[in-house]
Amino acid sequence: MLLAYQIHRPRLEVGARLRRLAAAREFALLIMIAIIVVIMTAISPHFMSMANFRAMGAGLVPTGILVVGMTYLLVSGGFDLSVGSVLALTSTICAYLMAAGWGIPAAVLATLIVGTLIGLVNGGLVTGFGINPLVATLGTMSAARGIALVMTEGFSVSNLPPGFGAVGNVNVLGMPGIVWIMLALVLLGDVGLRYSGFFRQIYFVGSNEQSARLSGIDVTKVRLVAYGLTGLLAAVAGILLASRLMSGTPTAGAGLELQVLAAAVIGGASLKGGEGSVLGAFLGAVFVALINNAMTMLAVSIYWQMIVTGGVLVAAVAIDMLGRRGRS
Repeated sequence: MLLAYQIHRPRLEVGARLRRLAAAREFALLIMIAIIVVIMTAISPHFMSMANFRAMGAGLVPTGILVVGMTYLLVSGGFDLSVGSVLALTSTICAYLMAAGWGIPAAVLATLIVGTLIGLVNGGLVTGFGINPLVATLGTMSAARGIALVMTEGFSVSNLPPGFGAVGNVNVLGMPGIVWIMLALVLLGDVGLRYSGFFRQIYFVGSNEQSARLSGIDVTKVRLVAYGLTGLLAAVAGILLASRLMSGTPTAGAGLELQVLAAAVIGGASLKGGEGSVLGAFLGAVFVALINNAMTMLAVSIYWQMIVTGGVLVAAVAIDMLGRRGRS
C-alpha cells in the first residue's frame, strides 16, 4: 500500500499543480503583461506615450469585442472561424446603407440584425444539421467575405454622414470612445458568463453535452444563443470599425479569427469546451496586442508578426492539452 501511494503521489501532486496553474491563468497573464510593459518601457521611450496607448486601444477593439463571443462558443464546445469575415461584411453593409440614404439608427439596427442572423445560421448548421463547427464556419467565412466583395467590387464604401464618426473618433478621458464601449461589453460578457443562470448552462453543455440534456438543459437553444450572440458582437465590432475609419471595408478583419481564437485559448478557454472566462480571454487579447505593438515599435516585419501569432496559438493549445492530461 505504501509503495502504491508513493507511486501515485507524484502524479496527484502534478495534477494539483496544474489545476492551480489553470485557476491562476488570469493572474499569470497579468504578470506577463506587466513584464512586457516593463521591458518595452526600458527599450522604447515612445511605448508609454498616450498616443501609443490610444492607437493600441483602438486597434484592440475588434479583437476585444469578438473574443467575448468566441469565449462563449469555446466554453460551449464550439467555435466560429467566420467572425473576421462577418465583421467585414457588417462594416460594409452599414456603410453601404448609409451611403444609399438610410439614417444612422436604421442602418445600425439593420446591420445588427444581419450579424445576429449570420450567427444563428452558423448555429443552425452546427446544431440542426450536425455539421462540424470547423466546416460550417469556414463556409460562412468564405461566403460572408465574398458577399462583401461582390457588394463593393472590392472597394471601400466612404462618404458617410459626419455624425456616424462621432463614436469612433471622439476621445473620452483620453481614450477613444470605442475603447470604453469594448470594455463595457467585456464586463457585461464576463458577468453574464459567471453569474447569469442561463449562460452558466454553457459550461454544462461544453463539459458534457449528454449529461446536460439529461439534466433538462435545452442544448440546442443554448448553442443557438451563443452563436447568435457571437454574430451580434461581430456586427457591433464591424459598426465601430466603420465609425472609426469612416468607411466600410470588405477586406477588413482578414486573419482576425486566428488572433481572437489565440487570445481566448491563451486566456484559459479550452477547445474541448467547459472551461474559460471572458476576463481571461480579454487579457489574452491584450497580451497578443502588446506583443504585436512591441514588434511594430521594434520595426519587426508584419510577416514575422503573423508567424508569432500562429506560434502563440499553437503553444496555447499545446499547454491546454497538457493541462487536461495532467488533470485527468
